[in-house]
Amino acid sequence: MTDRDDAPTSVGAAGVGTVVGVGTDLVAVDRLRTALERTPSLLHRLFTPAEQARCGRHADPLPHLAARFAAKEATMKALGRGMSAMSFTDVEVLTAADGSPSLRLTGRARQVADTVGVTSWLVSLTHDGPMAHAVVLART
Repeated sequence: MTDRDDAPTSVGAAGVGTVVGVGTDLVAVDRLRTALERTPSLLHRLFTPAEQARCGRHADPLPHLAARFAAKEATMKALGRGMSAMSFTDVEVLTAADGSPSLRLTGRARQVADTVGVTSWLVSLTHDGPMAHAVVLART
């Protein structure tokens, strides 16, 4: 969960605010793997250096990257915008010390979130076998 200033906030505040949007996305890990093998520059267009480094710590970074890609798509859906409305790197998935995910929005994604009144996010990521999934809830 992240507030407007991108600092983590208490999970105890989860019931506060109004839901602006909910997004969900499912990504086939091997499909992302194939796309990145075919077009290596895609890695830098989809993921921030911090996301690449975080996922690169794993023996197989692809399931972790796929979950983050799903979160980026879910965020765009929660904002009611298509993929062309903002850059994928404008949505960064952060990981807290306890392993919980949160979002940091910059650029056009931040502008859109501010325009629709988003002040906090709830994010859930998972991957199992061939699939990665994310759910994102945008709140005021």
